Amino acid sequence: MADLKSEMTQYPSLKQRHVLVTGGASGIGEALVRAFAAQGCLVSFFDIDAKSGEALANELNEKQQSACFSLVDLTNTSLLQATIAERIKEWGAIRALVNNAANDHRHSLNTMTPDEFDACMHVNLKHHFFTAQSIAPEMANAGGGSIINVSSNSFMLGLTGYPGYVTAKAGIAGLTKALARELGAEKIRVNTLLPGWVMTQKQKDLWLTPEAEAQLMEQQALKEKMEPEDVADFVLFLAADDSRMITGQNLVVDGGRLCL
Repeated sequence: MADLKSEMTQYPSLKQRHVLVTGGASGIGEALVRAFAAQGCLVSFFDIDAKSGEALANELNEKQQSACFSLVDLTNTSLLQATIAERIKEWGAIRALVNNAANDHRHSLNTMTPDEFDACMHVNLKHHFFTAQSIAPEMANAGGGSIINVSSNSFMLGLTGYPGYVTAKAGIAGLTKALARELGAEKIRVNTLLPGWVMTQKQKDLWLTPEAEAQLMEQQALKEKMEPEDVADFVLFLAADDSRMITGQNLVVDGGRLCL
């Protein structure tokens, strides 16, 4: 994807806008942070990976781009809210929020405990609600903006091996529908992005076997592996004013995948 960067669409409405990305230190989140920074945004991003987050912020700032990393455990709601308030105080209202952070660890229906289920909901769903709650008033006062909740096509396909995660990802779609109605009068758009199997380094290290790749290519209409930049390209559009009349939607980017 690197050779396509010079051809990336530029969105003038994003320039100098404050954007918040959760889970921004690696994987899809890193691609999002890089894409927004390249648009001239003021990019705040949160993660629990301090080493990667600080390195990314330093790299972008050395390029005269604007990025600020904050070490935040998103399951700590009070810390999350306090850090958002700090970022708004420094850079002004957040005009685009990308709720990206998640953990797709594998687990079993038979062995999952109530505490493990709660932890799964906290890391994959709860923070979407409270980030939106925290940024919405200032976003509205600034004239509106865009909230993009990153879900997964896993709940649409009924994938197995992580039922708690699939439950949370379905909940995100419901949250989007509710918030789009709650916030529409304030000119705040809320949409769900449902990526397919995106080839982050984590996915390559843990689950991308030759057999799994062959099965994926059989299931996808487009016979190419998805990269984090494929998600970032579409998120830019949803964050920009170009998508000003799109809200309350579940938008799938998965290469046309069906489970055969």
